[in-house]
Amino acid sequence: MELPPILSNIVGWLRAGYPQGVPEADYIPLLAILTRRLSDEEVQQITGRLVDIGVLPVEKTDIGVMITKVTDEMPLETDVQRVRNRLESGGWPTIGINEPS
Repeated sequence: MELPPILSNIVGWLRAGYPQGVPEADYIPLLAILTRRLSDEEVQQITGRLVDIGVLPVEKTDIGVMITKVTDEMPLETDVQRVRNRLESGGWPTIGINEPS
């Protein structure tokens, strides 16, 4: 089975840095530096909170702030888009959020 390109890139990066394999003590630091992505559950949670607040239409900054509150990390543009898509699929209006290029 072929890996998706992003995973192939990560595996290649790890193999270049650790040709003899990753030492057990390095697993946690390596995972810490990989970019985090919202889980589907977190997208639902954030969407639910935004709907509960009822500020309509929902703006990009509203989504970003809520992502930061839930994850304690800066939001990725792809995660903002995922929340936006979920809001719009539920009929909630959004503004100031462009489609990814």
